[in-house]
Amino acid sequence: MKNFSYTAVFVIISIIFNELQAQTTQPKLIQVELMRQFLGTWKSEIGKDTIVIGENAAFGNGLVSNGRITTKGKILDSMKQLYGYDKKTDKFIIAELIESSPVIEMCAAWFTSETTGEMVLYQDISNPEKASLKWKFEFKSNDIIVQTAIVNSKIAKEITLNRIKGEQ
Repeated sequence: MKNFSYTAVFVIISIIFNELQAQTTQPKLIQVELMRQFLGTWKSEIGKDTIVIGENAAFGNGLVSNGRITTKGKILDSMKQLYGYDKKTDKFIIAELIESSPVIEMCAAWFTSETTGEMVLYQDISNPEKASLKWKFEFKSNDIIVQTAIVNSKIAKEITLNRIKGEQ
């Protein structure tokens, strides 16, 4: 019976040890610090002779963003966004006003790794994988972001944003 006891204890310890080794703990992402990667002025060509420029400034634990879409130097539309960090959900809540629209857009955004993240319409925050409209972003470097719009699980548009040098 002693052999069984020693063997059983050894097996149990081995299982526990292997379970502990198999679990990899991801370091907690500090959303406020990661979101600061967006600070500065960003520019992207979104169509022939059409560009979007966004200027992002820190405001408390969030961001204030002013953007405009221009073609051949003429402003087609402009938008303002206010990003506020929500500690309860560990996400940023975004309110967006677009000059040409009467609607206030509400979104949630968060980092899923040090360089990637997602943004979904606020009504889809509890189930982002099933959101009908969402965006994914990835920092390819400190000065390049690739943003992908996904509609009904299909890529609708991908743009590359470049930091305007000298801005941060």
